[in-house]
Amino acid sequence: MHPTIPGFTYRRVPVADDVTLNVAVGGSGSPVMLLHGFPQTHLMWRHVAVELAARHTVICPDLRGYGASDKPAEDAEADGLTYAKRTMAADAVALARALGHDRFALAGHDRGALVAIRAALDHPEVITHLASLDVLPTLDTWDVMHGTGAAVGFHLYLMAQPPGLPERMIGASADAFFGHFLDIWTRDPQAIPADIRAAYLAASRASVPSVVADYRASAGIDVVHDQADRDAGNRLRMPVTVLQQDWGTALGFDAAERWRAWAPDLRHTTVSCGHFMAEEAPEDVVKAVLDLLTR
Repeated sequence: MHPTIPGFTYRRVPVADDVTLNVAVGGSGSPVMLLHGFPQTHLMWRHVAVELAARHTVICPDLRGYGASDKPAEDAEADGLTYAKRTMAADAVALARALGHDRFALAGHDRGALVAIRAALDHPEVITHLASLDVLPTLDTWDVMHGTGAAVGFHLYLMAQPPGLPERMIGASADAFFGHFLDIWTRDPQAIPADIRAAYLAASRASVPSVVADYRASAGIDVVHDQADRDAGNRLRMPVTVLQQDWGTALGFDAAERWRAWAPDLRHTTVSCGHFMAEEAPEDVVKAVLDLLTR
Protein backbone atom coordinates (compact mmCIF):
# COMPACT_ATOMS: atom_id res chain seq x y z
CA MET A 1 0.00 0.00 0.00
CA HIS A 2 1.36 3.40 -1.00
CA PRO A 3 1.92 5.97 1.77
CA THR A 4 -0.53 8.88 1.86
CA ILE A 5 -1.04 12.05 3.89
CA PRO A 6 -3.39 11.09 6.76
CA GLY A 7 -6.85 12.62 6.52
CA PHE A 8 -6.31 14.01 3.01
CA THR A 9 -8.47 13.22 -0.02
CA TYR A 10 -6.75 12.24 -3.26
CA ARG A 11 -7.90 13.14 -6.74
CA ARG A 12 -6.60 13.66 -10.24
CA VAL A 13 -7.09 17.15 -11.67
CA PRO A 14 -6.51 18.16 -15.33
CA VAL A 15 -4.42 21.35 -15.53
CA ALA A 16 -3.40 21.43 -19.20
CA ASP A 17 -4.37 19.72 -22.45
CA ASP A 18 -1.96 16.84 -21.85
CA VAL A 19 -1.37 16.94 -18.10
CA THR A 20 -3.36 15.71 -15.11
CA LEU A 21 -1.88 16.12 -11.64
CA ASN A 22 -2.14 13.80 -8.66
CA VAL A 23 -3.15 15.98 -5.70
CA ALA A 24 -3.93 15.51 -2.01
CA VAL A 25 -6.32 18.02 -0.44
CA GLY A 26 -7.21 18.46 3.22
CA GLY A 27 -8.52 20.93 5.78
CA SER A 28 -10.64 24.03 5.35
CA GLY A 29 -10.08 27.76 5.31
CA SER A 30 -7.95 30.02 3.12
CA PRO A 31 -5.94 27.96 0.61
CA VAL A 32 -2.25 27.11 0.82
CA MET A 33 -0.52 25.07 -1.89
CA LEU A 34 2.66 23.13 -1.09
CA LEU A 35 5.05 22.16 -3.91
CA HIS A 36 7.60 19.40 -3.34
CA GLY A 37 11.25 19.16 -4.30
CA PHE A 38 13.73 16.64 -5.72
CA PRO A 39 13.92 13.67 -5.44
CA GLN A 40 10.57 13.57 -3.69
CA THR A 41 6.82 13.73 -4.11
CA HIS A 42 3.98 15.52 -2.32
CA LEU A 43 4.63 13.12 0.60
CA MET A 44 7.49 15.34 1.81
CA TRP A 45 4.79 17.67 3.21
CA ARG A 46 3.03 14.93 5.22
CA HIS A 47 3.82 16.49 8.64
CA VAL A 48 3.46 20.14 7.63
CA ALA A 49 0.26 19.58 5.64
CA VAL A 50 -1.59 17.93 8.52
CA GLU A 51 -0.70 20.78 10.88
CA LEU A 52 -1.65 23.52 8.40
CA ALA A 53 -4.93 21.75 7.59
CA ALA A 54 -6.18 22.60 11.08
CA ARG A 55 -6.55 26.21 9.86
CA HIS A 56 -6.32 26.16 6.07
CA THR A 57 -7.30 24.28 2.95
CA VAL A 58 -4.02 22.57 2.02
CA ILE A 59 -3.30 21.48 -1.55
CA CYS A 60 -0.36 19.11 -2.15
CA PRO A 61 0.18 18.10 -5.78
CA ASP A 62 2.86 16.03 -7.41
CA LEU A 63 4.49 18.36 -9.93
CA ARG A 64 4.18 17.46 -13.60
CA GLY A 65 6.86 14.88 -14.36
CA TYR A 66 7.00 13.65 -10.76
CA GLY A 67 5.20 11.17 -8.51
CA ALA A 68 1.83 10.00 -9.80
CA SER A 69 1.24 13.07 -11.98
CA ASP A 70 1.44 12.90 -15.77
CA LYS A 71 4.87 13.02 -17.38
CA PRO A 72 4.60 14.50 -20.87
CA ALA A 73 7.53 13.84 -23.16
CA GLU A 74 9.92 16.74 -23.57
CA ASP A 75 9.06 18.47 -26.86
CA ALA A 76 12.26 19.05 -28.83
CA GLU A 77 10.53 21.84 -30.76
CA ALA A 78 9.29 23.68 -27.65
CA ASP A 79 12.63 25.18 -26.48
CA GLY A 80 12.31 23.54 -23.08
CA LEU A 81 8.83 24.89 -22.37
CA THR A 82 7.36 21.46 -21.53
CA TYR A 83 9.13 21.58 -18.16
CA ALA A 84 9.81 25.31 -17.91
CA LYS A 85 9.00 26.66 -14.47
CA ARG A 86 6.62 29.05 -16.25
CA THR A 87 4.65 26.05 -17.53
CA MET A 88 4.72 24.29 -14.16
CA ALA A 89 3.64 27.51 -12.45
CA ALA A 90 0.67 27.72 -14.80
CA ASP A 91 -0.19 24.16 -13.72
CA ALA A 92 -0.32 25.33 -10.09
CA VAL A 93 -2.61 28.25 -10.91
CA ALA A 94 -4.87 26.02 -13.02
CA LEU A 95 -4.99 23.45 -10.23
CA ALA A 96 -6.07 26.02 -7.66
CA ARG A 97 -8.76 27.37 -9.99
CA ALA A 98 -10.05 23.87 -10.69
CA LEU A 99 -10.44 23.44 -6.93
CA GLY A 100 -12.31 26.76 -6.66
CA HIS A 101 -9.54 29.15 -5.55
CA ASP A 102 -8.73 32.32 -7.49
CA ARG A 103 -6.07 33.43 -4.97
CA PHE A 104 -3.86 31.33 -2.74
CA ALA A 105 -0.65 31.22 -0.73
CA LEU A 106 2.19 29.15 -2.11
CA ALA A 107 5.11 27.38 -0.46
CA GLY A 108 7.74 25.35 -2.26
CA HIS A 109 10.85 23.35 -1.47
CA ASP A 110 13.78 22.90 -3.84
CA ARG A 111 12.34 22.38 -7.37
CA GLY A 112 8.89 23.24 -6.06
CA ALA A 113 10.24 26.52 -4.74
CA LEU A 114 11.50 27.41 -8.21
CA VAL A 115 8.01 26.76 -9.56
CA ALA A 116 6.54 28.83 -6.72
CA ILE A 117 8.88 31.76 -7.40
CA ARG A 118 7.97 31.73 -11.08
CA ALA A 119 4.25 31.55 -10.22
CA ALA A 120 4.62 34.58 -7.94
CA LEU A 121 6.44 36.55 -10.63
CA ASP A 122 4.05 35.57 -13.42
CA HIS A 123 0.80 35.69 -11.42
CA PRO A 124 1.17 38.34 -8.69
CA GLU A 125 -2.58 38.89 -8.68
CA VAL A 126 -3.09 35.22 -7.74
CA ILE A 127 -0.29 34.41 -5.28
CA THR A 128 -0.94 36.15 -1.95
CA HIS A 129 2.12 34.92 -0.02
CA LEU A 130 5.28 33.03 -0.98
CA ALA A 131 7.49 30.72 1.07
CA SER A 132 10.70 29.26 -0.37
CA LEU A 133 12.57 26.44 1.36
CA ASP A 134 16.32 26.02 0.87
CA VAL A 135 16.91 27.24 -2.66
CA LEU A 136 18.01 30.36 -4.51
CA PRO A 137 16.14 31.65 -7.56
CA THR A 138 17.36 29.90 -10.71
CA LEU A 139 19.37 32.82 -12.08
CA ASP A 140 21.16 33.32 -8.77
CA THR A 141 21.94 29.63 -8.45
CA TRP A 142 23.92 29.72 -11.67
CA ASP A 143 25.49 33.07 -10.75
CA VAL A 144 26.97 31.71 -7.50
CA MET A 145 28.09 28.27 -8.76
CA HIS A 146 31.80 28.42 -9.56
CA GLY A 147 35.10 26.75 -8.80
CA THR A 148 35.40 23.64 -6.66
CA GLY A 149 32.43 24.76 -4.55
CA ALA A 150 30.21 24.01 -7.53
CA ALA A 151 30.97 20.29 -7.14
CA VAL A 152 28.02 20.05 -4.74
CA GLY A 153 25.80 20.85 -7.73
CA PHE A 154 27.23 18.23 -10.09
CA HIS A 155 23.72 16.98 -10.84
CA LEU A 156 22.75 20.43 -12.17
CA TYR A 157 25.48 20.19 -14.79
CA LEU A 158 24.82 16.53 -15.60
CA MET A 159 21.12 17.06 -16.24
CA ALA A 160 21.77 20.25 -18.21
CA GLN A 161 23.31 18.17 -21.02
CA PRO A 162 21.41 17.51 -24.28
CA PRO A 163 18.90 14.65 -24.26
CA GLY A 164 20.38 11.17 -24.28
CA LEU A 165 23.44 10.80 -22.08
CA PRO A 166 22.07 12.02 -18.71
CA GLU A 167 18.92 9.92 -19.06
CA ARG A 168 20.97 6.80 -19.87
CA MET A 169 23.47 7.36 -17.08
CA ILE A 170 20.85 8.05 -14.41
CA GLY A 171 18.46 5.37 -15.63
CA ALA A 172 21.21 2.75 -15.46
CA SER A 173 21.55 3.27 -11.70
CA ALA A 174 18.48 5.23 -10.68
CA ASP A 175 18.19 4.09 -7.06
CA ALA A 176 21.86 4.82 -6.39
CA PHE A 177 21.60 8.24 -8.04
CA PHE A 178 18.43 9.45 -6.32
CA GLY A 179 19.31 7.71 -3.06
CA HIS A 180 22.62 9.59 -2.98
CA PHE A 181 20.78 12.89 -2.48
CA LEU A 182 18.40 11.47 0.10
CA ASP A 183 21.49 10.38 2.04
CA ILE A 184 23.86 13.35 1.76
CA TRP A 185 21.23 16.07 2.10
CA THR A 186 19.74 14.67 5.32
CA ARG A 187 21.22 15.34 8.75
CA ASP A 188 18.67 13.09 10.47
CA PRO A 189 18.24 9.82 8.51
CA GLN A 190 15.19 8.95 10.63
CA ALA A 191 13.35 11.89 9.07
CA ILE A 192 12.79 9.82 5.92
CA PRO A 193 11.59 6.38 7.09
CA ALA A 194 11.95 3.27 4.96
CA ASP A 195 8.46 3.32 3.43
CA ILE A 196 8.73 6.98 2.43
CA ARG A 197 12.23 6.46 1.03
CA ALA A 198 10.97 3.50 -1.01
CA ALA A 199 8.12 5.64 -2.36
CA TYR A 200 10.54 8.40 -3.36
CA LEU A 201 12.89 5.98 -5.10
CA ALA A 202 10.08 4.19 -6.94
CA ALA A 203 8.61 7.48 -8.13
CA SER A 204 12.00 8.82 -9.22
CA ARG A 205 12.95 5.58 -10.97
CA ALA A 206 9.79 5.90 -13.06
CA SER A 207 10.40 9.59 -13.84
CA VAL A 208 13.99 9.81 -15.10
CA PRO A 209 13.27 11.50 -18.48
CA SER A 210 10.91 14.09 -16.98
CA VAL A 211 13.14 14.84 -13.97
CA VAL A 212 16.07 15.42 -16.32
CA ALA A 213 13.88 17.60 -18.54
CA ASP A 214 12.89 19.68 -15.50
CA TYR A 215 16.55 20.29 -14.64
CA ARG A 216 17.52 20.85 -18.27
CA ALA A 217 14.91 23.62 -18.47
CA SER A 218 16.54 25.30 -15.48
CA ALA A 219 19.81 25.56 -17.38
CA GLY A 220 18.02 27.02 -20.40
CA ILE A 221 14.57 28.57 -20.70
CA ASP A 222 14.23 29.23 -16.95
CA VAL A 223 17.37 31.35 -17.01
CA VAL A 224 15.99 33.30 -19.96
CA HIS A 225 12.77 34.02 -18.06
CA ASP A 226 14.59 35.01 -14.85
CA GLN A 227 16.98 37.27 -16.73
CA ALA A 228 14.08 39.03 -18.44
CA ASP A 229 12.52 39.74 -15.04
CA ARG A 230 15.82 40.96 -13.60
CA ASP A 231 16.39 43.23 -16.60
CA ALA A 232 12.85 44.62 -16.34
CA GLY A 233 13.15 45.20 -12.59
CA ASN A 234 10.28 42.81 -11.83
CA ARG A 235 10.07 41.84 -8.17
CA LEU A 236 8.01 39.62 -5.92
CA ARG A 237 5.17 41.90 -4.78
CA MET A 238 3.78 39.73 -1.97
CA PRO A 239 5.22 38.95 1.50
CA VAL A 240 8.03 36.43 1.11
CA THR A 241 9.53 34.06 3.68
CA VAL A 242 12.74 32.17 2.92
CA LEU A 243 13.93 29.28 5.08
CA GLN A 244 17.49 28.14 4.47
CA GLN A 245 19.66 25.54 6.10
CA ASP A 246 23.00 26.80 7.41
CA TRP A 247 25.06 26.74 4.26
CA GLY A 248 27.99 28.41 6.02
CA THR A 249 30.56 30.19 3.89
CA ALA A 250 31.33 27.21 1.66
CA LEU A 251 29.83 28.72 -1.48
CA GLY A 252 30.99 32.26 -0.76
CA PHE A 253 27.80 34.29 -1.15
CA ASP A 254 25.19 36.03 0.98
CA ALA A 255 21.91 34.22 0.33
CA ALA A 256 19.79 36.83 2.11
CA GLU A 257 21.30 39.59 -0.01
CA ARG A 258 20.53 37.62 -3.16
CA TRP A 259 16.94 37.20 -2.04
CA ARG A 260 16.49 40.87 -1.09
CA ALA A 261 17.13 41.81 -4.71
CA TRP A 262 13.95 39.89 -5.63
CA ALA A 263 11.76 40.35 -2.57
CA PRO A 264 11.33 43.78 -0.93
CA ASP A 265 9.06 42.30 1.79
CA LEU A 266 11.40 39.51 2.92
CA ARG A 267 11.95 37.48 6.06
CA HIS A 268 15.02 35.26 5.70
CA THR A 269 15.64 32.65 8.38
CA THR A 270 18.27 29.95 8.88
CA VAL A 271 17.00 26.57 10.13
CA SER A 272 19.28 24.09 11.90
CA CYS A 273 18.67 20.94 9.87
CA GLY A 274 19.50 19.37 6.53
CA HIS A 275 18.01 20.17 3.15
CA PHE A 276 14.75 18.27 3.72
CA MET A 277 13.52 20.68 6.38
CA ALA A 278 9.81 19.93 6.01
CA GLU A 279 10.66 16.41 7.20
CA GLU A 280 13.53 17.20 9.57
CA ALA A 281 12.11 20.36 11.18
CA PRO A 282 8.39 20.43 10.37
CA GLU A 283 7.54 22.54 13.42
CA ASP A 284 9.83 25.31 12.18
CA VAL A 285 8.27 25.17 8.72
CA VAL A 286 4.71 25.24 10.05
CA LYS A 287 5.48 28.22 12.28
CA ALA A 288 7.15 30.10 9.42
CA VAL A 289 4.22 29.51 7.06
CA LEU A 290 1.62 30.52 9.65
CA ASP A 291 3.60 33.65 10.48
CA LEU A 292 3.89 34.44 6.77
CA LEU A 293 0.12 34.20 6.33
CA THR A 294 -0.44 36.92 8.96
CA ARG A 295 1.62 39.45 6.99
